[in-house]
Amino acid sequence: MSHSSETPAPSHRLALSVVLASVLLDMVGIGIVVPVLPEMIRAISGSDISQASVVGGWLFVAYSAMQFLCGPAIGNLSDAFGRRPVLLASILGLGLDYIVTAFAPSVGWLFVGRIIAGICGASYTTANAYIADITPPEGRAKAFGLIGAAFGIGFILGPAIGGLLGQFGHKVPFLAAAACSLLNFAFGYFVLPESLQPDMRRRFRWSRASPFGAVAALRRQPALTRWAIVLLLFFLAQAVYVSVWAYSAIARYGWSEAQIGISLALVGITSALVQGLLVAPIIRRIGERNAALIGVVAACLSAIGYMLASEGWMVYALIILGAIQGLAMPAINALMSHEVPAEAQGELQGAVASVQSLASILGPLLMTQIFAAFTAPGAPVLFPGAPFAAAAVLFGASTLLLLRTSPRRSASA
Repeated sequence: MSHSSETPAPSHRLALSVVLASVLLDMVGIGIVVPVLPEMIRAISGSDISQASVVGGWLFVAYSAMQFLCGPAIGNLSDAFGRRPVLLASILGLGLDYIVTAFAPSVGWLFVGRIIAGICGASYTTANAYIADITPPEGRAKAFGLIGAAFGIGFILGPAIGGLLGQFGHKVPFLAAAACSLLNFAFGYFVLPESLQPDMRRRFRWSRASPFGAVAALRRQPALTRWAIVLLLFFLAQAVYVSVWAYSAIARYGWSEAQIGISLALVGITSALVQGLLVAPIIRRIGERNAALIGVVAACLSAIGYMLASEGWMVYALIILGAIQGLAMPAINALMSHEVPAEAQGELQGAVASVQSLASILGPLLMTQIFAAFTAPGAPVLFPGAPFAAAAVLFGASTLLLLRTSPRRSASA
């Protein structure tokens, strides 16, 4: 179902609003957890900040693993049964999940909540498919850009909402997110049309729903393997921010949930500014490989800065430096795209997404374990900045590999 005009019809604009709201709320749900999770775990389990970080790491693993495992299956379910039921079920599931998390009586129930959130959050694949259904080819880049904007705004709003509402109790941010999701479900139930007509559907097959197929595709393109390793190291290092930031801020600077939320919102804002305003002109001027190098080196330097920062105010200066790492991912992705023909671009992006998902599973586990080892009572060395040291090493390794990896074809602006 598409239109010949780049401007969607009014009914499609309304449907687009529902889809964008579902993506936005998914990202708000991810971000809302970060500032309140450390104190929530401590309150439920009675553990110290070191033990809470380990639990928090496993919670992020549970969420990311469900997204990795369920994303392809949910996308294929929408091919078989339509976009509308899958999207509405996911929106409703997120709303109910926030309620479960708000009233979780034990750590086990927190895991139940994160697993449900991961499954429902994997519906971003259906959101993209819905956009493709209702948008003509010439307008899809703009529409997918709106999806990206919803992701970015959600990660800015989530930590800010979590930090500010968390001052009124750990339940309040989750109940607010639940109310938004349930309202979006009710709105979508009445206004969201089905975008995939019955004659366009295909039978669901488990062989197409495997999450490992996209990663295996990299082996059929050996030239991409080195770039994929560069990205894997980069994504593993970046996991330090979402998994350890809050715990480190509490342990080192005594920050409140509000301070943590504001700092993470600033991270999102500066990253969005770099990716939205600077990536294109910088790549035009210096090329993709040089832009990628600048981004990865900036990431390494900012991680070293976070490792050494002895005062909380230093963090805000480092956030500005760290935002430059936003150059790396678009530039590396573009370099990889030059290695494959046009008909293989979709497969390539699926492989990149799978690499990022794998890093989202392994990275939080690695970083929280390092934090716990260097902050636990009786630790041989008390060093809360240790996870950022590990991130700097990973960023450094990514830089060295990037220096030794040359694009097969000249990069285009």
